[in-house]
Amino acid sequence: MKKIVVFTGAGVSAESGLGTFRDADGLWEKYKVEDICTHEAWLRNPQLCVDFYNARRRDTLAAQPNAAHIALTRLQEAFPTMEIITQNIDDLHERAGSKHITHLHGEITKLRSENNDTATVPLQGWEQHYGDRHPDGSLLRPYIVFFGEGVPYFPQACEIAATADIMIVVGTSLNVYPAASLLQYVRADVPIYFVDPGMPEFGYYKNRITHIQKPATQGVPELVEKLMGGR
Repeated sequence: MKKIVVFTGAGVSAESGLGTFRDADGLWEKYKVEDICTHEAWLRNPQLCVDFYNARRRDTLAAQPNAAHIALTRLQEAFPTMEIITQNIDDLHERAGSKHITHLHGEITKLRSENNDTATVPLQGWEQHYGDRHPDGSLLRPYIVFFGEGVPYFPQACEIAATADIMIVVGTSLNVYPAASLLQYVRADVPIYFVDPGMPEFGYYKNRITHIQKPATQGVPELVEKLMGGR
């Protein structure tokens, strides 16, 4: 059975009503990155960071998986070894029923140790209270990979990408690094399906990519039907 690897970005969650960060009307147009998404910001004004991610968490918990999330779950039922690598910090893939998910940039529904970037604890509800501590004694902070920090699960994601027999990319501009460099680890004979209404510069990959120029909620179900071949 072919191994499918799916790489998703903000365009998937946007159709569930979650604000993107980088679009023209995205969150980085309303907030300064250096105020809420760097380790220096966390040290300088941790309450502001907590308040910002509490609001993002509240939005996430109010959102629902959309047709793209649900279609990917159906695809995974037909291809049980399928893995999802996501840049998204929400849990909509999980709530749709998907498994084998690698979050590159953290998870909004968890908190992490200040001392260990993968020592996480689940958070019930949307509100973090500043001052709570991890079992290791350090302050808990949002489980978010801040700008300037390493991406701890990127090596694992590269290994997953290298196992793909079919690669699906959904809802990402391929402009956020190191995540965008995942395609470099996909074998040269592997077809790549790109679902996004935009028109990025594919460069080296142009001849390998089938571009489905539609929003995720339209393009992903169509692609899943094609790959499942009437199953």
